[in-house]
Amino acid sequence: MSHTTPLRVVLLADTRPGHYHIAEGVIAALARLRPVDVTRIEVIRKWIVPTRWLRARINAQSFYPPRMLRMAYRIDAETLPEADLVVSAGGETQMPNICVTRLLGVPSIFCGSLLRGLEPDNFNLIISSYERDERSDRHLVVLKPSSIDPDELGRPKVVPSFGPENLPETLGLLIGGQAGRFRYRDSEWRALLEFVEAVSKAWGTRWLISTSRRTPDSVADRIAELARNDRVVTKFIDFRTAGPGTLPQVFAQADAIVCTEDSSSMISEAVSARLPVVGVSPRAARFTEDEQLYRDFLMGKNWSRTIPIAELTPERFADTLSEIEPLQENPLDLLAQKLKARLPQLF
Repeated sequence: MSHTTPLRVVLLADTRPGHYHIAEGVIAALARLRPVDVTRIEVIRKWIVPTRWLRARINAQSFYPPRMLRMAYRIDAETLPEADLVVSAGGETQMPNICVTRLLGVPSIFCGSLLRGLEPDNFNLIISSYERDERSDRHLVVLKPSSIDPDELGRPKVVPSFGPENLPETLGLLIGGQAGRFRYRDSEWRALLEFVEAVSKAWGTRWLISTSRRTPDSVADRIAELARNDRVVTKFIDFRTAGPGTLPQVFAQADAIVCTEDSSSMISEAVSARLPVVGVSPRAARFTEDEQLYRDFLMGKNWSRTIPIAELTPERFADTLSEIEPLQENPLDLLAQKLKARLPQLF
C-alpha cells in the first residue's frame, strides 16, 4: 500500500463537539503518516429505538447492518463510500461504527468507553484515556486526541516550567458554565474574576479570556467590563459573538492556562497544546466515574492540577504551577507512531 495513496476514512460524528473533536484528533494523527480522504457522516439516533434492542441485534446471528443503519440512524447503506477505515467517538456512534465496519469489511477505531454488553473485539482499536484499560489488547490508553498541533501554534520546543521563581507573563482563562454536576454560585464567579485582577496586580501578568456556549450572560458581561482595563485583560473572546473554534488564539499566546473544571475538552486540548493547566472548581462539583478517572490520569502524569475557586490566591496558584510538568513532545506525533504500531496494515 503506497504511503502517497490517501487513506479513505469514514468519520461517524455525533452532535457533541467534545466527541467528534477527539475523532478528528485521531484522523489528524493518521494524516502525519499518509494523506487522508475523509467522508463525514452525521449520526443521529431515532430515540424510539432503545439501546438494549440495538445491543441485542448487534450480537444476533441475524444481524443485518443495512437494516440497523436505516431503521435506527436514517443512514442509507447504499450511499456509503468505499473506505479503508472507520473512526468514531462517543457512545451514540458505537453501533453505527460496528454496522459500517462489518458492511464495508474494513478496520475500525472507536474512541471512548464501551456500552455495557459490547465486547472490545467489535473494534480493531479502542482509544481510551482510562488506565483501567491498559490490560486490554484492543485498547490504546493515551491523552484524549486533539487535532490542535502545538507546532503550528508556535509553541516553544522546550516548554518552560512556571512557579514562584518564574511567573508567567500571559495567562489564558477558559470559562465554561453549568454542566452535569457542576453548579457555580454568583459569588464563585465573582471570586474567580477577583483572582484574575489579583494576579495582574501582584505579578503584572495579563490575561487572555475566552467564554463558551455555557457561560452565563451575566458572567460574560462582567468579563467585558473587566476587559476595558488592558493592564489586566489583553484579549477577551466572547463566545456570543466569536462562536466556536477560538481556543487556538489563546493557546498560541498563553504561558499557562486556567480552566473551569466543568470542561474536560478544554482542559484536555490545553494539555495537548503543551501548556501547564490548572483547573478551578466550584463547591458544587462532582465528576462521573469515567471523568474522575481521566482527571486522575492527567494529574498522575503531572500535566495538570486543580484548585477550588474558594482557595484561589496568587501564591497558591504559583505553588500549584510549579508542580506541573507540561508535555514536551507533540502528542500528534506520539499518537501517530502508536497507531502505526497497532494498525500496521494501514501503513
